[in-house]
Amino acid sequence: MQGGRNGSFEGHSVEGRYANYFEIGHNAFEFLLDFGQMYFEGPEGQMHTRIVTSPIFAKQLAETLNRALYQYEQTHGTVPNEVGEADSKARPDNLRYFRTLKTP
Repeated sequence: MQGGRNGSFEGHSVEGRYANYFEIGHNAFEFLLDFGQMYFEGPEGQMHTRIVTSPIFAKQLAETLNRALYQYEQTHGTVPNEVGEADSKARPDNLRYFRTLKTP
């Protein structure tokens, strides 16, 4: 993957979007991955992207993310398990991060 938020993939423009709020749901046939942003002022996250994929690709995504996190930690140190730990060390006080799980 090339650096930066925006790039191209086989001649198509790809837009980068920041996400700090996630919801994941599933049924027998597919996983729904919702990405959005949570702001201190707002009561709810504002969703901006939904990815729908099959269970096998969801599993491959999880494995790829785990490998990337392992490589990141080898270079930059351990990522905190709790969002509050990261907030107090690296983020301004006006941002909150939420991870939720929902099953449709």
